[in-house]
Amino acid sequence: MKSARPKVLHEIAGRSMLAHVLSAVREAGAGRVAVVIGPDRDDVAQEVRRVAPDAEVFVQRERLGTAHAVLAARDALRRGAEDVVVAFADTPLIQAATFATLRAPLTAGAAVAVLGFDARDPTGYGRLLTDGEKLLAIREEKDATPRERAVTLCNAGLMALNGGLALDLLERIDNRNGKGEFYLTDAVALAVSMGRDAAVAAAPEDEVRGVNDRAQLAEAEAVMQTRLRRAAMLDGATLIAPETVFFSADTRIGRDVLIEPNVVFGPGVVVEDDAIIHAFSHLEGARVARGATIGPFARLRPGAKLGPKTKVGNFVEIKNADLGPGAKVNHLSYVGDATVGANANIGAGTITCNYDGFAKHHTAIGEDAFIGTNSSLVAPVAIGDRAYVGSGSVITADVPPDALALGRGRQAVKEGWARAFRAKAGGKP
Repeated sequence: MKSARPKVLHEIAGRSMLAHVLSAVREAGAGRVAVVIGPDRDDVAQEVRRVAPDAEVFVQRERLGTAHAVLAARDALRRGAEDVVVAFADTPLIQAATFATLRAPLTAGAAVAVLGFDARDPTGYGRLLTDGEKLLAIREEKDATPRERAVTLCNAGLMALNGGLALDLLERIDNRNGKGEFYLTDAVALAVSMGRDAAVAAAPEDEVRGVNDRAQLAEAEAVMQTRLRRAAMLDGATLIAPETVFFSADTRIGRDVLIEPNVVFGPGVVVEDDAIIHAFSHLEGARVARGATIGPFARLRPGAKLGPKTKVGNFVEIKNADLGPGAKVNHLSYVGDATVGANANIGAGTITCNYDGFAKHHTAIGEDAFIGTNSSLVAPVAIGDRAYVGSGSVITADVPPDALALGRGRQAVKEGWARAFRAKAGGKP
C-alpha cells in the first residue's frame, strides 16, 4: 500500500478492511474468533478489540507462510471446534452467507473446503484442480502445466477445515518448497493423501478480490458502494443519481428518503423516513429525523441531531447540536455545541461562538426564538423562548423570554463626507 498504516486498517465505506471481515464473520455465526497479527502491531490489535472485543489476538512473530500464520493461533485450535474457517483481512468484500457456503461441504463429509471463483483473467492465481465434485490440488501458476494454466477456477484463499482434523492437518504441512514457507494450500493435497475428501465452494469474483494497493482499494470501494446504493434503494429510498452518492457501511436510510446527487455519508449517520438530502451535502455522525430537509451544500458533523421537519439549508454547518422540531437554519450559518428549541428561526450568517481557544461552551436557543441575520452568539449564553435578537448583534449575555436583544454599534451618518474625501485625495474615486 506504500503507507505507514497497516494494509488491513485502510478503509472501505468508512470502515477498516479488518472490521468488514470481522463483521461478516460475526454475522455468519462464528462461535469464537482468533485474529493473527504481525509483531509490534498494537494498532491492529486495538482495532480488533474495538470491533470484536471478545476475539483472541495472536502474534505471528516470523512470516513463514499462511499455514504458519494459522498455527500462531494453535492454542485456540487445541480447544477444538466443529469446524475452522480461515479468512483474510484484505478480502473486505466477503459476505456472511459465503461463509455458510464454504462450510457446507464439511457437513457433507469433506475434510477441507476451499473457496474458489471463476476468474475473468486467471493470471497470477492458484488453480483449483478438480475431478468432478472433488478437489485434488491447488496448483500455483509457476508450477502449473500449460493445460493447468488454462483452468479458470481459481483459489480465493479462504478455507474451511473439519474441526477434528484441522490441527493435525496444519501440523503435517512442511516447508519443503522454494521459499521455505508453510503453505495453507498444502492442506488439500495432504487431506487427499490421507484418503479424505476436499471440495470447492464457489463465490463471485468481486466478493473475493484482495486488496494490495491503492488502485485495488478504489476498486473494492466501488464494489461496496454499488452494494450499499442498491440496498438503500431496495429498502425504499430514492437516489436520483446513485453513482454519485457515497455511503458508509453503517449508514441507515429510512423509507421515502430522497437523496439528490453528490451526497456523502460518513460513519454513524441515521436518516429517518421522508427526509430530503439535497445535493452536495456531507453528513457524519448525525441523526436526521422524519421529514427534515438538508442542504444543498450543508454539512452535518458528529453530534448533529435534527428533529422532525427541521430545515438546514445551503452552506450551513451543524456540529454537536440538537435542533428541535420545526427549527430552521436556512443560510450560511454555523451552529455548534448548542440546543435549538422547536420552531426557532436562525437567520443567515448566524454563528454560535463556542470555542474560546481552550474549551467548548454551550448555546441554548429557546422555542420560537428568532435570531436575526449576521448575529454572533458568544457562548455560554442562553436565548429565551420567543425572544428576538436583532440583526448584526453580538450577544454576550443571556436574553430573557419574549425580550429583544440588540448588541451592535449605533449607526452614524456624515453627509457630504465622501465628496470631501474624494476632493482631498485629488478627485480619484
